Amino acid sequence: MPREGLTRLTGNGNGECGQDDCPNVYRTASGSFVVQGDVSGAFQPPEGEGLVEIPEAVLREAVRALGW
Repeated sequence: MPREGLTRLTGNGNGECGQDDCPNVYRTASGSFVVQGDVSGAFQPPEGEGLVEIPEAVLREAVRALGW
């Protein structure tokens, strides 16, 4: 899925990262979420899945963007 097909909920010029590729939350056309962050080694996920770590502030920004 190309990034252009996602709605970026965070990192739109506010906060410490601005427009750079920092941790971000995206929404897909089907309503699910894609999270971009630092790779985490907290545990080994099942095959085909991955773990990322993002700051709490990024999740709070995504919730505000969704109006929740």
